[in-house]
Amino acid sequence: MPELETRELECFLTLCEELHFGHAAERLRVSQSRVSQLLRSLERRIGARLFERTSRRVRLTPLGERFAADLRPAYDALRRSVEQARIGARGVEGVLRVGFSGFLNERVTAAIGAFRDRHPACEVETVEHPLADPFGGVRRGEVDAAIVPAPVREADLVAGPPFSKEPQTLVVSGRHPFAGRESVSAEDLADCVLVGIAEPAPRYWRDLQVPAVTPGGRPVARGPEVSTLQEAMSVIAVGRGAMLLCAPTARYHGRPDVVFVPVTGLPDSTLTLVWHRDNEIASLRALGLALTA
Repeated sequence: MPELETRELECFLTLCEELHFGHAAERLRVSQSRVSQLLRSLERRIGARLFERTSRRVRLTPLGERFAADLRPAYDALRRSVEQARIGARGVEGVLRVGFSGFLNERVTAAIGAFRDRHPACEVETVEHPLADPFGGVRRGEVDAAIVPAPVREADLVAGPPFSKEPQTLVVSGRHPFAGRESVSAEDLADCVLVGIAEPAPRYWRDLQVPAVTPGGRPVARGPEVSTLQEAMSVIAVGRGAMLLCAPTARYHGRPDVVFVPVTGLPDSTLTLVWHRDNEIASLRALGLALTA
């Protein structure tokens, strides 16, 4: 078997998530040419192309899709084994303050409970932060880490692997034309107005949560901007716009005057744990492992 390079595999899996060489380079903290070099090296080892690349888009080949599906569980298991060894060598104790926005679904709360059982000397406190300020609490030292929608491309923050993949739902007013439909497609988003997210959330992150175009390139109108999910639900209820939310969050914020319509053709919503690069402590790594287990 040819010698494997873990950096090549990490690059491949990151590019699978981003489907953009520049964004993958930002996450890996390397140059775009280095991403291309690592991918070419991996493709030579395998003997076939893993991505189809044009000037406008990057997508997995059928072989690339199969390889990613087979590789991800094995890579995550290897990563967890290394991290568990590091954590065991350093110890996990103290108090972790973890920020979140709006809602922690059952899978996340169960993972935090499992972490507490495994590390009884470490307590986890959860703190709600505004939707429009996903990283501020970490940077100001108000929390040790934050659970936020992925992906994250902040140079001063560490983002753990994505977890809690959930289908996306379009939240609309009960009077909206989509309210009576069983589902809508990603292309249907061009026929509605999406509520935006206000600053200080960075522009790239806001655009990822509230897409400006459909997968087919049709423009999506942008409505009023909000700072919290509570504001968003009020704006939606009076018919001023719609919003994409993962299904568990949508259910949690349910109210009689809004409707949740499943969306097809969009990638699942995922979360990630982020913390400051200057705050690399064993308990954060251990919590990240619990969330992705």
